[in-house]
Amino acid sequence: MPRVITNNGYDIGFEESGGGGAAPIVFLHGVGSDKSVWRPQLGFFGQSRRALAFDYPGYGDSDPAPEGTTRDDYASAIISGMHELGIDRAHVCGLSLGGVVAIAMAHADESRCASLILADSFAAHPDGQAIYDRGVAASSDLRAMAESRVDILLAQPADPVVRSDVVETMARIDPAAYRIGAEAVWLADQRERAHDIRLPTLVLCGAEDRITPPSLSRELTQLIPGARYEPVEGAGHIGNLEKPDEFNTLVNAFIRGVDSRA
Repeated sequence: MPRVITNNGYDIGFEESGGGGAAPIVFLHGVGSDKSVWRPQLGFFGQSRRALAFDYPGYGDSDPAPEGTTRDDYASAIISGMHELGIDRAHVCGLSLGGVVAIAMAHADESRCASLILADSFAAHPDGQAIYDRGVAASSDLRAMAESRVDILLAQPADPVVRSDVVETMARIDPAAYRIGAEAVWLADQRERAHDIRLPTLVLCGAEDRITPPSLSRELTQLIPGARYEPVEGAGHIGNLEKPDEFNTLVNAFIRGVDSRA
């Protein structure tokens, strides 16, 4: 898989498809995943525009991330990676940790974002410290963690193929990278940053999400001026995999509307 060297010293993996004159779209994965989670979206959105999914430092095809890497480092790496790949501005779609990183990107340089799509995410999680503590304690065996958590992550009954993909992807993550990612997401408090966003924003959440429930997405929507909330019916925490057609339809309608007003 291709990689790009960022101006803050990270060598990160990415995958892309498509092209054309429409504004590109960039996808950002969650803490227990990597860029591969976005393949249903790369295939769909690549039909009409350039679509890219990045790994964070330490994840997937990226080089290991040094201890102390933060969500702001992730955001800087993605912005730099976009620049190195010739993308000055893109729609930014992040799920869970990806939504946290998307908010950090908007805070760092709002001009690089055509819009934000924040899926199954939050500005601050009320149970974040407890979730982080449990994740760190279990991170030495990520396959075992994945097997124990997958049926909470996904709406039930889950598609067996999706269930297997989620387990295998999480099992591949380096434990040190997972711990950095867990701190970046679960200990985040970006309420002030969210309030300062002045971008078209769509907030999505699986109607059956038990990890970051719809109430947190509705709170996030209220924080961001002009944001719109849409549920992904029948989905849990990973709606882009569980209900890809519904997810893609919602995102596509939103970004086409933004493009038409640009």
